[in-house]
Amino acid sequence: MSTPAEHAPHTSRTSWRDRLRDPRVIALIGVGLPTLLITLIMAGFIGQVQHTQSFPYFSVDITWPSLLVANTPTGGDMGAHVLLPAILRDDLLPIGRLIGWSNDWYAGFPALYFYFPLPALFTVLLDVLLPYGVAFKITASLGVMAFPLGVYILARGIGYSRLVAAITAATGSMYVFMESFSIFGGNIKSTMAGEFSFAWSLSLSLMYLGVVLRDTRNGGKVTPMAGVLLAATALSHIVTTIVVVLVSLPLLLRRRGWKVLVFSWSLGLGLAAIWALPFALSFFQNLTTDMRWNPVTGLVGGTPFAGTTATPLPNEFIPIFALAIIGAGWSLARRDRVAVPLVMTVAPFVGYWLLQLEGVGFTMVYNARLLPYWYLGCYVFAGIGIGLGIATLARWVPQRSQNLIVSTGLVLVILLGVTVAGIHDVPGWVRWNYSGYEAKESFAEYRSLMTEIDALPAGRVMWEANNELGRYGTPMALMLFPYWSDDHPSMEGLLFESSLTTPFHFLNASEVSRSPSNPVRELNYRSMDFLRAIEHLALYDVSYYVAWTQEAKDAATAYGLNLVSRTDPFEVYALPDTDLIDIATVTPMVYTGDEDFLEAALNWYDDLANLDAWLVASGPDEWPTTRSANGPFFGGDPISATGEVSDIVFDDHRISFKTTAVGVPHLVKVSYFPNWRVSGGDGPYRAAPSLMVIVPTQEEVVLEFSQSWAEILGMISTFSVGGALIVLSIRRRRRRAEASVPEFAAAPGS
Repeated sequence: MSTPAEHAPHTSRTSWRDRLRDPRVIALIGVGLPTLLITLIMAGFIGQVQHTQSFPYFSVDITWPSLLVANTPTGGDMGAHVLLPAILRDDLLPIGRLIGWSNDWYAGFPALYFYFPLPALFTVLLDVLLPYGVAFKITASLGVMAFPLGVYILARGIGYSRLVAAITAATGSMYVFMESFSIFGGNIKSTMAGEFSFAWSLSLSLMYLGVVLRDTRNGGKVTPMAGVLLAATALSHIVTTIVVVLVSLPLLLRRRGWKVLVFSWSLGLGLAAIWALPFALSFFQNLTTDMRWNPVTGLVGGTPFAGTTATPLPNEFIPIFALAIIGAGWSLARRDRVAVPLVMTVAPFVGYWLLQLEGVGFTMVYNARLLPYWYLGCYVFAGIGIGLGIATLARWVPQRSQNLIVSTGLVLVILLGVTVAGIHDVPGWVRWNYSGYEAKESFAEYRSLMTEIDALPAGRVMWEANNELGRYGTPMALMLFPYWSDDHPSMEGLLFESSLTTPFHFLNASEVSRSPSNPVRELNYRSMDFLRAIEHLALYDVSYYVAWTQEAKDAATAYGLNLVSRTDPFEVYALPDTDLIDIATVTPMVYTGDEDFLEAALNWYDDLANLDAWLVASGPDEWPTTRSANGPFFGGDPISATGEVSDIVFDDHRISFKTTAVGVPHLVKVSYFPNWRVSGGDGPYRAAPSLMVIVPTQEEVVLEFSQSWAEILGMISTFSVGGALIVLSIRRRRRRAEASVPEFAAAPGS
């Protein structure tokens, strides 16, 4: 695998030609060139790539690096993701939490329980030194910037020489420039669409695989680095973590491979437990929303936005696929240890097909999420094939070492040129995102709306969904109401799977929008129906509605909503007064059927006549029950007792109030999550649609968002394991320092 130049002795006088023959320099170039190109694009230096008729057949426009401009990044999901690190910085970390509750979206949602904290935490750390927008953009860019290094570490872990690994890194890095998809993850387009956490995890997962492969080749000598990288992978994305754990299983068949894997898994879980344990507990408690994603199908050609289905073999990928077959066949013929990267390539492709089969029934994972490993695996094997070809050809000519270096350098330059020539849309996407909300032509309209909302009394905001809002940077621009204004949560947010309120919100959105997105499949949507919408929004204590289209404005006016602000092209209406906490007029009914409570809650929500007769997932034995998920949900006996709720204090992690209706059920219009604990009452019980019911046992009632046993155990694990690693590292350095002191060193004062 190695060349004589790798083992050549170094002298104090080394010419530049000798240095270029050093494989370490070629490795640096092989990793550095694609990293530099990716960095230039992600920084916004490269404005546009144009094709020309003469060599080098393209020209590049250079622009000011928008990465360094202190603004608010936008574009796709990224334009709303900017809120999440701010929640961590302003609401969670000050009270010693990495995960917790936020009221900013969905009538409250568990922040970072089902999403990945490492990139957000890194943004907060950078924000100490840099403007927030710059810190966010650097974080969003780092995943794809680290990709060449990840591929190089993987190739070296397999056992290839620095020269072959350098070519593999350069070839593999071409993956991030794929333009045939923009939401699967790992490439620049997906990163700009908001999948930067996936890009982080993808690069880290390659590094993890490279390290465990190296440790296995070294006779099972375990190192902490593998566990640290696995923890970082898990804290950045769960899908990639599952994939790399599964594809590393072939190492169990190698001598002492099990030792390396078990150690890395144990250490990785111990370090990531602060997030991983609460995530696992909450996930298996069925506390997420299944979006029922429609699987991607097909095999060859097509793009997601060209009216055809995205496929495992898009047109731009077919040449790489052909090279990958050659590289994989060649490496297997040489009996190189490529079982892990081969499984990494093939298994996701098989999983992609299995998840689209009718009857599989597992819709929580979007099958296209597996395609990035298929793509990058083929790029890796294509690079291996090119590298092995260069190394073989160099052996057939005189001056092997010199020709090997020259050939490798030439191939790296060609790969760089081919990559640049294939770039079309990527610089424009980066420029759109990183120029920020502030650079958009319609920013004055957007800023005026945010100013108007900020001036209104506190209250939740519902807004009309419409893709034309993309003129402000992204159709999700209005999700940032809580970012730009105080005490004005948006009913819609990102992280759809994170909240039990998600399907009900989108039912509401369809009722107040001309062109709703309706992303949750198989729901009974009704468009522009304000009679239903006002009843539903009252159940969520929504205070304001923002209309965008003339149809929505006319419907709001026809219903009789009060216009409180007009800032062209938006109109803001006040909804009828409601309360955060309601007192029951009918005894709630407990659903005890076999179907999931969500199905019963959706049917209950669809019938406006049910809304005063609350449906709950559990409750006292004396409450009436029903086993039918289809209703009717008529509740129990009417409640004659009346009362009044006062002194409501509503914070992210604490809700307190006084009531004169002790013993009567109360509906708290905040999304349900089992971490809520009540003092001065019984419950909380999960209630339809996605709220909480409590029964006060005294006049003063307090709801607090507590930490579960999994969170406490996870914190203990992470800090204990992390502390132990630090102590061991310090001791190891001391031992090395002591060992490096010569025995004949003179004593002080001699």
